[in-house]
This record gives sequence, structure tokens and C-alpha cells, in this order.
Amino acid sequence: MKTLNFVRAIPAALIVAACGGSSTAALADIKDYKFELVDRMVQAGPDRAMTVRLMNTRTGKPVPDAVIFATRLDMAPDAMQEMATKVTPVPAAEPGTYKFKASFSMEGRWLLSLGAKVQGEIGTVEDKFVITARK
Repeated sequence: MKTLNFVRAIPAALIVAACGGSSTAALADIKDYKFELVDRMVQAGPDRAMTVRLMNTRTGKPVPDAVIFATRLDMAPDAMQEMATKVTPVPAAEPGTYKFKASFSMEGRWLLSLGAKVQGEIGTVEDKFVITARK
């Protein structure tokens, strides 16, 4: 009877070890990620492109496949936060870059606010950039 219990315990122990070994800790701290704005100037007008790069500051590598769930573009730097415009994601050329288009209806300073989730990490990467629209 003791042998039978021992034989049953071995597979159970292997399953527990496999499950415990497959759980991974977070790859980095969420503070190790930041967005970089590729160009701080755009031409005023409809359907203007903006590109950001999400970087792992510890490794210096771009981060692909993040889920950007919050975007906002308004004229808060010029005290017109109610002057907001729609931000639409568009396909980007390189992994780790994220491209958006928006209508910059007038010249001035626009605030781009972003929020993203990085796969395998707990927390949110948040960043804000001032983009200047010129004629």
C-alpha cells in the first residue's frame, strides 16, 4: 500500500514542479519602459502622422506588441485642453514603433498622451509629449 501511494505521489510532484517552473516573474519593472517621440514637429492639417517608439531602457531595445489602450491629443500646452482631436492608430513600419494619425486643425502646441500595457509586465507605461504644429 505504501508503494502505491509513493507511485501516485511521483506524478503529482512532477506536475507541481512543472507548473511552478513555468511561472515566470516579470521580465522588468514597468519603470524600465518609456516612449520616445520620433518627430516633435508636424505640419498643421488633416491626417498628419505621428510615430512613437516604446523602448526598454534597461536593454536599449524597442518593445513590440505592446497594447496601446489610451491616446489623447489636445492643445493643453496652449491652455486649450478642450481643443481635442481623434487619434487613430495606423500600421507602423518597424517592430517597437507605433504610428498614429490625427488632424492638427491649427498651429500651436499639442499634447499627445499615451498609455500602454507591455506583455508580461504589471502596470501601465504612460507618457506625454508636446508636438508643435506649424503651417
